[in-house]
Amino acid sequence: MSDIWLNKINWSDDGLVQVVTQEAASNDVLMVAWMNREALKLTVHTNEAHYWSRSRKKLWHKGEESGHVQKVKEIRLDCDNDVLLLRVEQVGEIACHTGRHSCFFNKLEKGLWEVTAPILKSPDEIYRK
Repeated sequence: MSDIWLNKINWSDDGLVQVVTQEAASNDVLMVAWMNREALKLTVHTNEAHYWSRSRKKLWHKGEESGHVQKVKEIRLDCDNDVLLLRVEQVGEIACHTGRHSCFFNKLEKGLWEVTAPILKSPDEIYRK
């Protein structure tokens, strides 16, 4: 497959595109991350999510340490061509590095942030070093 499809994406000045990752079965938004061209090509080639870590300045395969990979079911591009939507099967129920199902577990209630989701597995158990 030619890489010409990558040219439709409006990459940021630093060569990235924002990615919203959604669980296909539940429609839960699991996380928001970034991809560069290499991460997106790897994602398409392997059918597993790969991202670009802005803090670590490197590619990462989601689940490379935790085993909680994301199997890609569908990739969509928004109308401005600058945000991707990944619809995935989240292996092991945990997408967040905090051990929760989703990274969006804080809900604003009456001016305070409330934690709305339990920790399914301690990060110390997930990321043994």
